[in-house]
Amino acid sequence: MAVIWKHAVSLENLNMMNQNTLGSALDIRFTEMGDDFVTATMPVNASTVQPFRILHGGASVALAETLGSVASTLCIENHAESTAVGLEINANHLKSVREGATVTGTCRPIRIGRQVHVWQIEIRDEKGDLSCISRLTVAVVPTRS
Repeated sequence: MAVIWKHAVSLENLNMMNQNTLGSALDIRFTEMGDDFVTATMPVNASTVQPFRILHGGASVALAETLGSVASTLCIENHAESTAVGLEINANHLKSVREGATVTGTCRPIRIGRQVHVWQIEIRDEKGDLSCISRLTVAVVPTRS
């Protein structure tokens, strides 16, 4: 597959962009980029678990939306003219992950159009088992001045 990114960016830059956001509060860290994917990790800890000490579904959704929103941003040609905003997200929580683990989300495009991007995000545990699968639809809208 061809490179889908319109902007060259390092993992360090992605992680800096994530500072002072929900992503940083959940300790989401970008770890890998390929021609058509971006990957990030998130610890399953006191910030991301529900009362039964397993990964909170909302934390999985936050990881998925962080990945997809960043991916869309990297696919926009001119940030002075357009920005990416989440339109719809769904998630199927398939397997619980216990506190103390780390999950890894990988985001890949389903469709990258001029005004709508659709992403699939797979979240896996340390064994590689699928914990959550999510689909994010992003609208590309004019940048507000």
